Order: sequence, then C-alpha cells, then structure tokens
Amino acid sequence: MKTQTAKRPAAPPRRPPAKLWQLRLYVAGQSLRSRTALANLKAICESHLPGQYSILVIDLLKQPQLAKGDQILAVPTVVRQLPKPVRILIGTLSNTDCALVGLDLRAAG
Repeated sequence: MKTQTAKRPAAPPRRPPAKLWQLRLYVAGQSLRSRTALANLKAICESHLPGQYSILVIDLLKQPQLAKGDQILAVPTVVRQLPKPVRILIGTLSNTDCALVGLDLRAAG
C-alpha cells in the first residue's frame, strides 16, 4: 500500500536581502560645505537606496584621529564602506551624475 503525502503549496521565491550601504561622511564642523555634502548625500541615498543605507557623519574637528583610518586628506569626503570595494568621493556631491558614478550607483557613460 502506498502512502500519499500532502503536497505543500510552493513557497514564494525568497527575495535576497537588500544590500545595506554603509557610508561615512567626513566633515570639518558645521560649515556650509559640510551641510551641503550631507544634504546631497541624503538626497542621493533616498532617491537611489531608500531604506538600504546608513550614513555615519564624522566631524574631524572633534575626532581628528579618525582621519587616519580611511586616509582622509580633504573634507568633505564620502567613503563607501559597503558594499565592497571601498569607494571614496571628495567634495559636496553637488554634481549628482558624478556622485552616482563615483558611488557605483550608475555606470559611467
């Protein structure tokens, strides 16, 4: 005698977890350039990575020793820690197209 097993409905395909982008923004105080860089970075992330990013703002006037770890030579500077490879952009990110290419969110073209 054969036993029958009840067939389970097929599970929906699992979506791979969204990549979490880990970004560091190095600034020097609350200067206009620092505020502009943060506003531009947030706008880019909200537009292209909603809910998939974290931004750590590091003020080098308060913690200058942290510049050495990512070899920061100028501010503002954005360091994309994840996803790998590490990418570094210097400036206020006012040129959105260049920033998207630099962060590897858009192919150069």
